[in-house]
Order: sequence, then structure tokens, then C-alpha cells
Amino acid sequence: MGAEILQALGGLGLFLLGMSIMTEGLKSLADDRLRKILARSTSSPVSGVFTGAMTTALIQSSSATTVAAVGLVHVGLLTFAQSLGVIFGANIGTTITGWMVALIGFKWKIGDIILPLVFVGALIRLFTKGKLRWLGTSLAGFALIFVGISALQDGMSGFQGIVTPDSFPADTLGGRLLLVLLGIVITLITQSSSAGVATALAAVHADAMTLHQAAAMVIGMDIGTTATAAVATIGGNVQARRTGFAHVIYNMMTGMMAFFILTPYFWILGKLLPGFETSDPEMALVSFHTCFNMLGVILILPFTGKFAALIEWLFPEQGNPLVKRLDPGLLATPELAVQAIQATVNDVLQTLLGEMHHLVARPESAPNPGKLADVDDALSKTREFMDQLRVQPGQAVSLSHLARIIHVLDHLYRIRNRLEEPQRISRIHADSSLTSMANLLTTMIDQIAQAELPFASEVEAAAQQINQELKTGMRGYRIEILKHTAAGELTSQTALQRTDSARWIRRQGYHLWRIVDHLSDSPHDRGEQPELS
Repeated sequence: MGAEILQALGGLGLFLLGMSIMTEGLKSLADDRLRKILARSTSSPVSGVFTGAMTTALIQSSSATTVAAVGLVHVGLLTFAQSLGVIFGANIGTTITGWMVALIGFKWKIGDIILPLVFVGALIRLFTKGKLRWLGTSLAGFALIFVGISALQDGMSGFQGIVTPDSFPADTLGGRLLLVLLGIVITLITQSSSAGVATALAAVHADAMTLHQAAAMVIGMDIGTTATAAVATIGGNVQARRTGFAHVIYNMMTGMMAFFILTPYFWILGKLLPGFETSDPEMALVSFHTCFNMLGVILILPFTGKFAALIEWLFPEQGNPLVKRLDPGLLATPELAVQAIQATVNDVLQTLLGEMHHLVARPESAPNPGKLADVDDALSKTREFMDQLRVQPGQAVSLSHLARIIHVLDHLYRIRNRLEEPQRISRIHADSSLTSMANLLTTMIDQIAQAELPFASEVEAAAQQINQELKTGMRGYRIEILKHTAAGELTSQTALQRTDSARWIRRQGYHLWRIVDHLSDSPHDRGEQPELS
């Protein structure tokens, strides 16, 4: 009896170790591809479900998929509702492990045959580099999973006649609730619902518990997985708390639904496939696990938008909204961190565009002091965030992004300061020539405000064209003002004031054009020109 317990525990340990090693290898193989796949393939909660399920099935880690989705929400590549679709899909993807264990581990019993793969995988890991090294890691982990299943199965077989279904709570309403709690506890201990499902499969295979008892326990394991996510959100940012809480609520709702459909499901299964429960209980268990997760997704998908709105209402953004993307957790992934910086810069730009548009339309008004304070804070914190970022020399794209963003921050800083020059702004409609220049600036502001990052070449070309027109207009206006002054039509003070207003328009247009160029999809290496006079 003691030897069987030790063997079962050892098998479970090997399974957990194998899952950990394989996931580590697969995540490293996927590298930044995971984020790119999620970003490109997720256009709605529905597509997010498919993407989340497939990526989780491939890398065998719902946590990695969820973390990647949260990161993409931070940088603005996914909405929170879209990320919920990915998280729902990840729940389906995790059930693939159960199918793999049931089909390969119990049907084919390849534990002894696959053992040499551990050796092969270890050799590849030790004597190779790069992606091949991680391939060896994944191979060794994959093999360890089935070595562990084989040991767990052998250990559980020693309990036949000793541990029986009568050893567990009876198949009643109260008994099932206790089994759900047992499933939650097992998942909390092992920190892996996959390990719990593997244990339940081994128990069913050894006739230690009935299929219905194991199914109730699996429901608890699905709920138990959210405990880790909930704990991980403590002290985290708003996006992490939203994701963790949404995961908990969704899994609890799915678990409740699964609890009530447990009996009807197996009744229908018995009608469709008579004898399947007794002849192949392992397959019946994993099919139940997958089906109730899929049904949960189908039921919640139509309400994803409202569900996301509820979670966002429960966990509102706090503090300056312009710095919400600057999560210190992103610093470990330079590419995501740079995208977060770029998204923050765009948010600051959009805020300044709105203020500038308002001032050009109503020169007698003043900028919103609260928004300018947020911009000041965002520019300062963006610089601090960039100072903490460490980009390796080989990451050319991230380095080039950073170089351009440094220039953009400088132009944003200058635009922001010039919004508090009321004397220059108040006269930008003093004559028809100034009004024409102001209208050109308004056109540029509107074009940029309506465009998306990275700015298309057409947007950059239009901004450059307006900048050139403002430059030409400024020169012509100087000559015009001098003529009016020489003719005695304007005082020298009025001439200087109007020239200052024209210069204000010209400078703001120049800085906007440079920002668009740096943030375009094909930036030009023009170098930075000296401050305009």
C-alpha cells in the first residue's frame, strides 16, 4: 500500500515536471510569435475564442496565453472584450491535455516506449543552442508526461479493492458538492488543473471512483484554476485585476452550469452511445470536460460586451488615464514595452490635438488645465519608463522605435508648452492671411486625429504638404506685414504681434509633421532640424 502511494505521487510529480518543462520549451519556441498571432488573429471576441483555444493547445499553457492577451490590452492592440474571448478560448484549449492523456497515456500506454525520448530531448537541450535547444526541452517534457502517467496508472492500480467509489462522497447532490470542493483543493495543491484531470482519469481507470464522481471533481478543478489567477492579481494593475476577476467569475459560472448538466449530459451520452460510459470511461470524462467548457463559451459569447463593461465598471481606471499602459511588468518584454510607450505617446498626441483644435477655433479660450496636467505627468512618466527599459543590441526594431519616440516626446513637449501662449494664440484670426494659415493647421490636426498608428504614408505626405504650405505662407506673410507696416497701415508693435501669431501656427504645424513622420509606417531619416525662428 505504501509503495503504491509513493509510486502514484511520484507519477503525479513526473507529470507536473513534464508539463512544466514542455510548457517552458514551447513558450520559448513561440517567443514573440504568440503575441503576434493573438494580435493579428483577434478582431472580435469570437475570433479571440478560436485564437485562444489554438494557442493554448499548442503551448499547453493557458497562463501564457492569458498573460500575452493582457499585455496586448496594455499596448492597445486588443480591447478588453477581445481579450476576454482569448481567455474563454484558453479554457477550451486546456482540455486538450486531458484528451492527450486519455488517448495516448491510457489507450496506448507508451510510458516505457517513450522513455528514451527523455534522453534524446536532454541531449538536444544540452548540446544545441537557440530554437533547437528549446525543441529538445519540449521533447523531454512531453516524454516525461507519459512516463508520469504510466507511473501514476501503475500506482493507482495498487488501490483496486482498497480505494473504491464508496471511499468518496456518494453520488448525491451533497456528495457532488463535496467532490467539487475536493477538486478545488487538489488544484490548489498541485497548481495545475491538468494534473488534477490526469489524477481523476487514473482513478476512473483503476475503478477507484465512478465516472460521475470524477466528473464532479473535474468541475471543481476547473474552478480551482482561477485561484492562482486571483492571487496573482493582488497588487497588480487594473488590467490584471480585471482579467483575474473576469476569469474567476466566468469559471464559476461555467462550473455551476456544468454541475447542473452533469446528469443530463451522461443521460444523453448513454442514449447516443450506449455502453460508452462503461467501456471507455476515460474518454467519456474528457469529452464532458471539453463539452461543458465549450458550452460555457457559447452561452457567454453573445454577452461578452456587457460582461466586459461590467468588469470595467467594477474595476475603473484610476489616476491619469494617459499613463494606464505604462505597466512595469511590460519592461521584461522590450517589444511590448516599446508598443506601450508608443500607444501612450499617441494618447498624449490625441489629447494635445483636441486642445489645439479647440484653441484654434476659439482663440479667446484657454486650454483645459486638467488635461495639460495629465499631459505633463504622462510625458514625465514616459521618460522615466523609457529610462528603465533595457533593449538588447540585436533588437533593431525596438531600438529604432525608441530613437523615434525620443524625438516625438521632444516635439510633444514643445507643442504642449505653446498651448499656454495666449497672446500669440489670441491673434491667429487677426487678418485673412492668418486665418488661412490657421485653417491649414486645423486641416492637419483633423487628418492626424482621424488616422491610426502607424500613420500611413498618405497621412505623412499630407502633413508634409501642409507643413510646406505653412512654411511658404510664413515667408509670404512676413513680406506682407512689412509692406503694411512700411505703408503706415500697421504699427510696428501690431506687426510683431501678428508675426508672432503666424510663427506660432508655423511651429505647431512643423512639430505635428515631424511627429507624424516619426510615427509613420515608413519613417524618413531626415535628421532633426534646429528650432524654428
